[in-house]
Amino acid sequence: MKNVTRVNNRYGDDKVIDGCSIFGVMDTSGSPMPADVAIRAIDLMRDRDNGLGGGFAAYGLYPEHPEEYAFHVMFTSRDGQRDTEEYLSHWFHISRSEPMDVDAGVISDAPQMQRYFASVRTERLGTADEAQYVADRTMHVNSNVSDSFIFSAGRNMGVFKGVGHPYDIARFFKLDSYSAYIWTAHGRFPTNTPGWWGGAHPFSLLDWTVVHNGEISSYGINQRTLEQYGYQCALQTDTEVITYAVDLLVRRHRLPMEVAAKVLAAPFWSDAAHMRPDEAGVMEALRITYGGLLLNGPFTVIIAREGEMVGLTDRIRLRPMVVATRGSKVFLSSEESAIRLVSPELDDTWIPVGGHPVIARLGHVPTLEEQWPASEVASVAD
Repeated sequence: MKNVTRVNNRYGDDKVIDGCSIFGVMDTSGSPMPADVAIRAIDLMRDRDNGLGGGFAAYGLYPEHPEEYAFHVMFTSRDGQRDTEEYLSHWFHISRSEPMDVDAGVISDAPQMQRYFASVRTERLGTADEAQYVADRTMHVNSNVSDSFIFSAGRNMGVFKGVGHPYDIARFFKLDSYSAYIWTAHGRFPTNTPGWWGGAHPFSLLDWTVVHNGEISSYGINQRTLEQYGYQCALQTDTEVITYAVDLLVRRHRLPMEVAAKVLAAPFWSDAAHMRPDEAGVMEALRITYGGLLLNGPFTVIIAREGEMVGLTDRIRLRPMVVATRGSKVFLSSEESAIRLVSPELDDTWIPVGGHPVIARLGHVPTLEEQWPASEVASVAD
């Protein structure tokens, strides 16, 4: 057999910059899908990860607790669990606490996994914003409480992740017992940051989750900008800043997702010459206001929250993404083969435009024309 390593890695570099696999599927009708769809798709791309991280995010996961926050927490010591439970009990009413049902025979050295369903203590909330209240407490635990890490804290959703191939993580968390109307998945090949349980994807804050393939070379300025708004980056990976940036832009500053995407993957300055004056003015204002949140480097991300799934690549598409639709279902993937495995028949398939988001929402299936308006297609053809 031909040794392809001599072709694609002739100098023996141990940094594989095109690794990681991402996958997302959303049923825009809100109908739940079994986890098997995401598990099989991400496992097909196993050659893109190296077993140092895998994970899944699911939405519509806990319909029996629609108004409570579901905290998924990792503990590496009993002291960490005690301190975290004391802290959470001070700020939240915990209606249910339970060990997460896992198969320790799949991954034997995993942290202790605990799940809490909780609501905010209104007497402590006062006039504060509830979402910010929850976000601040989540970041406090992750930054200040030893031996514990909150890796999911949204309503009616949850993250399941760890060190291992995605298929092993799915077996560890027994995901075949869950259903959801959005599933996102990640197979990790860490390059610049360590492969550890808290550093696996998806990254989450409130109901936001992000899976990412790429490298954020602007991490330093992104982190400093976010810290000015009270975010604490403590998870040793560049993907963390994407999650917090989206939360800041969309939840706190109330920008539409379409506009937030123009901050994260801003058009080139040279593009302004081809824009209408009003569009160029908006672009310039966004770039001046949020320049510290521009993501430099090659990246492809799938961002999800309640009722929405978004695919976004860097401006010149240095990492792959394929979009496909079938009926009410929308698929995003690093490779078309993964989509075809779980949905052999598709209505439409396309490669997204660099820097332009593909947005699926409840009741809305995105189309190619949304990314390529007829006027733009005509100008390209000319």
